[in-house]
Amino acid sequence: MARDRVLIVGAGPVGLVAATYLASEGIPVTVFELSRELPEDLRASTFHPPTLDMLDRFGVADACIAQGLICPEWQFRDRQEGPIVTFNLAVLANDTRHPYRLQCEQWKLTRLLRAKLETAGTEFIYGASATTVEQDGDGVTLTVTMPDGVQETHRGRYLIGADGARSTVRKSLGVAFDGMTIPEIYLSMSTPHSFSDDIGGLSNIAYISDPDEWAVLLRTPTLWRVLLPTDPRQPEEVIKQADAIEARLQKLNPIDGTYDIAHCTAYRVHERVAEHYVQGRVFLAGDAAHLNNPLGGMGMNGGIHDAMNLAEKLSDVWKGAPLDTMERYERQRRKVAVETVQTQALKNRKVLNERDPAARRAHHDSLRATVQDPAKHRAYLLQSSMIQSLRDLDTVA
Repeated sequence: MARDRVLIVGAGPVGLVAATYLASEGIPVTVFELSRELPEDLRASTFHPPTLDMLDRFGVADACIAQGLICPEWQFRDRQEGPIVTFNLAVLANDTRHPYRLQCEQWKLTRLLRAKLETAGTEFIYGASATTVEQDGDGVTLTVTMPDGVQETHRGRYLIGADGARSTVRKSLGVAFDGMTIPEIYLSMSTPHSFSDDIGGLSNIAYISDPDEWAVLLRTPTLWRVLLPTDPRQPEEVIKQADAIEARLQKLNPIDGTYDIAHCTAYRVHERVAEHYVQGRVFLAGDAAHLNNPLGGMGMNGGIHDAMNLAEKLSDVWKGAPLDTMERYERQRRKVAVETVQTQALKNRKVLNERDPAARRAHHDSLRATVQDPAKHRAYLLQSSMIQSLRDLDTVA
């Protein structure tokens, strides 16, 4: 017999949002996570307006806001020309309770959600590395390997795989994860240096186009993050050499002295979508279901939107709705991943990297015209902030 609960593999933002939603509906949950100390890494840090609206449901949005940096504007710039346009999210005041982006490291959200779940008595099993997933007509069996090498099996009615890009759950199901790998390596650095003191009119979020080396500058509450594309033929140890990093930052923004680097990582970026999000009683969400480049901040946000959609439908199934209710979760969220998130992320990369002078001018002119037209400005921000993708879900049967 299946234990009467939902098993969730992964205690990142996606897994914990799903767990919090289900727990709020009175549904027992067990969360499996490899690390007891959820990593305080510098991964996603941008929360879009509708994501904050969703987090209001759990009473954690205000706590994130208190620990983050409210950014009502974001900017598109050119390395040679300077500012092209500044988008003002205040125009979305009638569309969201949070008409701004929030810069807040994702680990702050996971800490808040875990504390809430632990207080409510949710079961966490730490040190558990998922090994296999099997299912039958009664439930799902998850096998995990513990730190001492011992394998344990756990039963549940349903299982959510929120275990990231290398998802064991997805692989165990044999679900294809087709797509592409972006040619360049992305180099991400964090520094306490204040770029806004040097660069006139710089917004806290700035996408900087250049035919040779685009850049992204993001301010968090304590650091500025810099993202640069990097030649994939270079070994990682060369990319991350201190003098090489210093030279690239000085080229981007010359300063007296040297940059203090608090964090640096180089990584490959993939554009992939799982062939299926739903396999019987097992469901994929977040990076386990889709990957995209970080330009536009849609990865974590899209994953949280997955979790909310999934958990809402799974709550209905738990309470008696047919299991095939979950098929609509796949139809809705996979459509968003393919037609909105992936398409927009690839477009953002192309625009930043555009080499043809005429095409660059045309794009800059188009952006200026968009911002100058109130209706177009709002429509653009509804799309880029992911509000429109959520509204469009109602058209998916």
